[in-house]
Amino acid sequence: MNSEHQPYLAAERVGRLMGRYAVPCIISLLVGALYNIVDQIFIANADYLGSCGNAANTVVFPLTVIALGIAVMIGDGCCAFVSISLGASRKDDAHKSVGNAILLCLISSVFLTAAFLLFSDPILTAFGGRVNEETFAYAKEYFFWISLGIPFYMFGQAMNPIIRSDGSPSFAMASTLAGAVTNIILDPLFIYPMKMGMTGTAVATVIGQVLTAALSLWYLCRMKSMKLSRSSFGFWGRLMKKFLSLGLTSFLAQLSLVISMAAVQNMCAKYGALDAVFGQPAYAHIPLAVLGIVMKVFQIAISVSIGLAAGCIPIVGYNIGAGRKDRAKQIFTYLLLSEAVIGILSLLVVELLPQQLIGLFGARSESAYYTDFAIKSFRIYLCMMPLAMVNKGTFIYLQALGKAVLSTIISLAREIVFGVLLPLVLPIFWGLDGLLCSFPAADILTFSIAAVIIRRIYKELSA
Repeated sequence: MNSEHQPYLAAERVGRLMGRYAVPCIISLLVGALYNIVDQIFIANADYLGSCGNAANTVVFPLTVIALGIAVMIGDGCCAFVSISLGASRKDDAHKSVGNAILLCLISSVFLTAAFLLFSDPILTAFGGRVNEETFAYAKEYFFWISLGIPFYMFGQAMNPIIRSDGSPSFAMASTLAGAVTNIILDPLFIYPMKMGMTGTAVATVIGQVLTAALSLWYLCRMKSMKLSRSSFGFWGRLMKKFLSLGLTSFLAQLSLVISMAAVQNMCAKYGALDAVFGQPAYAHIPLAVLGIVMKVFQIAISVSIGLAAGCIPIVGYNIGAGRKDRAKQIFTYLLLSEAVIGILSLLVVELLPQQLIGLFGARSESAYYTDFAIKSFRIYLCMMPLAMVNKGTFIYLQALGKAVLSTIISLAREIVFGVLLPLVLPIFWGLDGLLCSFPAADILTFSIAAVIIRRIYKELSA
């Protein structure tokens, strides 16, 4: 076992380690989730934007997930590889993989920004943006400025797990928190007294992302476990293949989520138009706006789940590299139990307090149709959150083990096979209610696969 770099990862009590790494990671992801959620809250409570602004925010949200997917592929993959490399005393591999990751992040973010700006109209249309003209105009305005911030957003998100792997989860949390607080301060200023509309909320978000990226850059120049130098920066095929393969599952998870969101949002527009109420022009945007709110609330809950599991990646990776499978097994047990508890608590909130959750997003000024559909959506769409949490935790843990294939199976099953197929099929029989039922049905079917994989992993770690 290596004793030079971060030896406490193989010696300190597992529960304490998980708290040390997971709590800052959870806070980081929660704060990251707040970017879009805070935007939506302030938009919803602005009389001149209202639910059409909310619907526009929902349209753009999956597109930011594409950027996040590329960022986490690079960052999570590099984080896992760095942890394994340090555990096995391969310091040269560690610092070169970080340099490689930085270059990949910068190049890919520029290309993505260019694509978003050049093809904004067809992209927004594909995600249900033309539900009405007002929603499309708001979505286009918001998307333009968000696209300009993509390089900063991706850099901050990609470097966050790398900073955690360097043994600084608290700084990773602080850098994200600083950006989010900036966004929270600027959002109401730009939206209300300055009346900047969708431009204002987008610009506030981008400014926060710039700050997070700047703090991440500052830290990279002062890393503890390794030092970056000119020799760190380059494209090494061997290293790139290894850490991108570890992060590929994260990318596929985010990409498949985008595809699933596109399917859900388009079915929402299609079957909403066939509804007796929502088929009327005055109410046409309501299902899309409500669905966006429900997904944002779910994002808060799932951020806790992902943060808990992601915080374990450096610990698991290091212990696997050091040959401590017993500790890796113990972490898995703690993780699954924690995910189940988080899921149950989240379920109680959405089932018992849907009215209060809706009120945060400006429901007081909306019609009874809006409120009634929102309550039903919360209670049906999110009723299987405990299983969703366990599925997500298992997926990320497998990534930390280097089990890319098994991790990908869970992710693609949830988001592509079930996440696209069920929203396409169930509404044929039950309309919008069928669409709402597709989410918990997908979690149940995914868990049936995850349970088999969980049993297999326990056997391997016990051998």
